[in-house]
Amino acid sequence: MINNKDKYTQFIKAESKRLGFLSCGISKAGFLEEEAPRLENWLNKNQHGKMSYMENHFDKRLNPTLLVDDAKSVISVLLNYFPEHTQNDNSYKISKYAYGQDYHWVIKEKLKELLHSIQSNIGAVNGRAFVDSAPVLDKAWAAKSGLGWIGKNSNLITQKTGSFYFIAELIVDLELEYDTATTDHCGTCTACIDACPTEAIVAPYVVDGSKCI
Repeated sequence: MINNKDKYTQFIKAESKRLGFLSCGISKAGFLEEEAPRLENWLNKNQHGKMSYMENHFDKRLNPTLLVDDAKSVISVLLNYFPEHTQNDNSYKISKYAYGQDYHWVIKEKLKELLHSIQSNIGAVNGRAFVDSAPVLDKAWAAKSGLGWIGKNSNLITQKTGSFYFIAELIVDLELEYDTATTDHCGTCTACIDACPTEAIVAPYVVDGSKCI
């Protein structure tokens, strides 16, 4: 017999796929104990460069229950941004993620639709969508939800399709079935470290933002 948590989880993952998200994983909302000392050490070494906003809301950045009242679950989603068309060699170089419409609006509208669908089909669920708009450690939550692992370049990597993804979250006060983290498949590979033109990857899994371009 399928219990409500199973049923709700299956519904949410099916809806996320319908809305165009390529992956959806779910974690229990709570304090990110392993991330706390890493973040503190990174900030203390001023490795956040000019990203002064990373110094703000330290507690909220590590605890989603401070962002959504009575939060129970963090729903993480991935949306691929690899473009269909490449840039003209003679044009200015623009990051692939900046092609097309502003991803903040595109993804937030999808997450709002997902929340509305949850409320319509499950009941009174309180939630909030996050797309780079609040202090949420999106890569940590995506990894915790089994969507990939954090590579030595500090980006989330999926085993079959790489790392050309936007990561976003829907934090809700609904208890669901939770996914488990996947295995780190980097092994002894140092390709990203060797390729970094500014040597910004100062140690495996550590990027100095002041050097990163």
